Amino acid sequence: MAEFSWDVRSPLDRALVAGAYGAPGGAGVSLTEIRNFHLVQVMARRGRTGEMAGAAKAHFGVAAPETPKAASAADAALIWSGPDQFLVLSKGGTHTMEMLAPIFAGSASLSDQSHARALISVSGEKARAMLAKLSSIDLHPDAFPASAAAATSMDHTSVTLWRGKDRGGGRAVFNLLVFATFAESLWHTMLDAAAEYGVAIAHPEDLG
Repeated sequence: MAEFSWDVRSPLDRALVAGAYGAPGGAGVSLTEIRNFHLVQVMARRGRTGEMAGAAKAHFGVAAPETPKAASAADAALIWSGPDQFLVLSKGGTHTMEMLAPIFAGSASLSDQSHARALISVSGEKARAMLAKLSSIDLHPDAFPASAAAATSMDHTSVTLWRGKDRGGGRAVFNLLVFATFAESLWHTMLDAAAEYGVAIAHPEDLG
């Protein structure tokens, strides 16, 4: 009988090559993939939205976002993904679907998206300019402040986009969740869009 070995690999294994890309000189855009995370979608059952929200607040200590925002808990991020639903993003093994199932029993349906999505971090002085080429979302700080989120599309690819905490010097950080099957295509599209600004491609990092 044949033996099979399942080796979980990132959808960006072939595409991500650390180093400089595009225009020489200082990099206007920094790109890296974030790995080692658990991602669980939580969707309220009919008529149970309030019960789901209460369960989330009791468990995480913060209210689940009811509008396009991301909320930070002690060991997880709760990211709006649509009406009456949100994503729980945590370091691998921290909040698995099995752990969350009893918390939301009866109030919400859960779906493990950990291996179905790729997570990409975008930062740099020209990050907004690059993303503006691919999306119709207004990313100006007044319209899209830290913790703002959107379920949108980039170059015809569905993504969940949210703004994280700024880095030193007030540099904005944008996070993208994209379906694994489209991750490599979107990665190359972002490289093309950022090439004129110069790109620093970092080695993959684990979720902090």
